[in-house]
Amino acid sequence: MAKKITQNDFIYKTLSSPKERMAVFREIPVNNQGFVLLSLSNRVQQGIITKLNDEEMTELINYLDPDEATDLLQKVSTRRRRKIVEKLSEKIREKVEFLLKFNPKTAAGMMSLDYTEVDKNITFEELSKIIQKHEKRTGKFPTILAVKDGFLEGELLGHVLALHKGKEKINNFIKKVPHIEYDRNEKEVIKVFKKNPHNKVVVLDKNKSILGVIYSDDILKLIEKQSADNLRDFAGVSKEEDVLDSALVKVKNRHKWLIINLITAFIAASVVSFFQDTISAFVLLAVYMPIIAGMGGNAGTQTLAVVVRGLALKEIDINTGKSVIINEMLAGGINGIIIGILVAVIAFLLNKNPVFGLIVGIAMVTSLIIAGFFGATIPLLMKKLGKDPASSATIFITTATDVFGFLVFLGLATIML
Repeated sequence: MAKKITQNDFIYKTLSSPKERMAVFREIPVNNQGFVLLSLSNRVQQGIITKLNDEEMTELINYLDPDEATDLLQKVSTRRRRKIVEKLSEKIREKVEFLLKFNPKTAAGMMSLDYTEVDKNITFEELSKIIQKHEKRTGKFPTILAVKDGFLEGELLGHVLALHKGKEKINNFIKKVPHIEYDRNEKEVIKVFKKNPHNKVVVLDKNKSILGVIYSDDILKLIEKQSADNLRDFAGVSKEEDVLDSALVKVKNRHKWLIINLITAFIAASVVSFFQDTISAFVLLAVYMPIIAGMGGNAGTQTLAVVVRGLALKEIDINTGKSVIINEMLAGGINGIIIGILVAVIAFLLNKNPVFGLIVGIAMVTSLIIAGFFGATIPLLMKKLGKDPASSATIFITTATDVFGFLVFLGLATIML
């Protein structure tokens, strides 16, 4: 008897041996293949879909909900998509064709058709019959949306149905539910969801009629995806790069930013070269340079994270950024004093030189103020220029803190020692 391949088994084998990916995937029971496929990254999904024939794609899609089936079909060419849709079971084909009409990056592209629409004035007895028909047809208990003259009134929660029956009307138990127009983008969907702590958002057509429902799990997946994209931006890694990519693909996606980083590193190094005589005379300076640079870079990255989040949530923009820059510089200065006193004391105790301790302390304060300034200014400027404010801004911030930090530290040492 063949061993059952689980989702975790497949992911593990995919990671350890990509060459065997298709053979392992075909060992998964067909009724579970679609769910495993949806759990994988876009790149791996695309690779598997390309190698599956139309019959295999049709069979695994027939086990998915229409919205999940649509997600996979949007990854194939238009011509191939038509062929596959024609072979789908009647039960799913009509809904899939409807969902494929919409842009996948909009509210309609995220919605599910797993709901039932009822008049707000019907009785619980009548509603029970409607629910039974829906469950018989789909095998699922639906979201119950109440309407008046075709327009959304609200939602009747499932547990209410269990507590009431007979001739009592449902209209007294309807709760408001957040809604959004079908052509709104993903960011607006997330915004509506965050403003309304609810487990779903109803999608409406331009005429205010109901098109579908976006469930919380889909919105949370989108939020997680955006968080992952932001993390990649911070690291200067391509959005197209995947953990399963070959070494050559990773090199292709990363080398440009590393070259830029190298150039900026040479700028910082050139500043240090101006003080060769000072460093030669006081070798101890070289020991503390990485501390000054590291603290400045870390402080700048902290500021960057806060400012990028503020830009993403539209809490600030280039016009209101002045106060943010000032606050970050003040915070940097206060943190610099705290850290500067600590490092000055340590430098004095270790090296028995109060002047040297003072130089290190002043350099630390200056470095953190500079980090606050550039950590706030660079993402605001990038936003103004129409660039992604998180895209490898750390490279430029680190360069700025290194250059000015070394300039102050080595400059003071040249004057005072």
